[in-house]
Amino acid sequence: MPGIHELPTTSAAVVAHAAGDLRIEEVHVSVPGSDEAVVEIAYGGICGSDLHYWLHGAAGESILRAPLVLGHEIVGTVLQAAADGTGPAAGTAVAVHPATPGPGAARYPEDRPNLSPGCTYLGSAARFPHTDGAFSRYATLPARMLRPLPEGLSLRTAALAEPAAVAWHAVARAGDVKGKTALVIGSGPIGALAVAVLKRAGARRIVAVDMHPKPLEIARAVGADEVLKGDDAEAIAAVEADVVIESSGSHHGLASAIKGAVRGGKVVMVGLLPSGPQPVLISLAITRELELLGSFRFNAEIDEVIAALADGTLFVDPVVTHEFPLDRGLEAFEVARNSAESGKVLLDFSPAPGE
Repeated sequence: MPGIHELPTTSAAVVAHAAGDLRIEEVHVSVPGSDEAVVEIAYGGICGSDLHYWLHGAAGESILRAPLVLGHEIVGTVLQAAADGTGPAAGTAVAVHPATPGPGAARYPEDRPNLSPGCTYLGSAARFPHTDGAFSRYATLPARMLRPLPEGLSLRTAALAEPAAVAWHAVARAGDVKGKTALVIGSGPIGALAVAVLKRAGARRIVAVDMHPKPLEIARAVGADEVLKGDDAEAIAAVEADVVIESSGSHHGLASAIKGAVRGGKVVMVGLLPSGPQPVLISLAITRELELLGSFRFNAEIDEVIAALADGTLFVDPVVTHEFPLDRGLEAFEVARNSAESGKVLLDFSPAPGE
């Protein structure tokens, strides 16, 4: 680890240049401002948005217009603390809240900064210049983003804090789930983490749905009582769930969610559907008086998630299925794109022996 007077000026990083063009290359490490810290990244989890930038050159309506360092699911150790005294001290293990709320013309509730129209996110091409992420050995980050990890919580487990916060926020949108039947459509990493959060929150019965055996195996491992194949429409409809978490991000999944909800139930839509018009069973939602609730990112829930990971009440370990060193980053992305065989894929940014 470089000393305080030997801050790195460049760093190996994962950079998306265009659709199909992903590279491991050296990037500049920016000189920290007074309210910024330099973090030595330990692990990064590959998210669906990272895959979209690589495969399509865009994530939804966020289109690559310049090379972008990917990555927002990151943990590491503070190498140099912010000079203004804010944030954790050097040597502190931290998770990262990757959002920067910002103003804009559109109105939003002040207590929900995740909805602020000017919000930026690490590793996002939503605005130009793009907001680089932190899939790099060293990253300069605002001190306010850093969340110290409790003693005993490993960096590897904490690497799931950001996506688990997305799941936590989605479950919270449904209100009190204690004693209720919950249905999770799509058991990829976010769906599996939603199962874990529902289990911790006291759901009486949790049913997980996916098209592939591996995600269902993971869902069972983190708390699902039952699993169903995604094309078993009759069994899904028979669940009659009080709360449904739709995390597949497809209109087919949303149709299953609506059919699987009990009359008067709630459907939380956390899976991001493609932009533009989508077919929805809206008449059924109306006649059953379902509540359709959007769920986007998270706010301060990451702090609750970190505490729950530390005290062991949120069990997420089976969600991580693969881990690759940075020099095999391209291989890691290939594995992560195969949702039938992988859950959360982590990149390990530790230098190789001898580096």
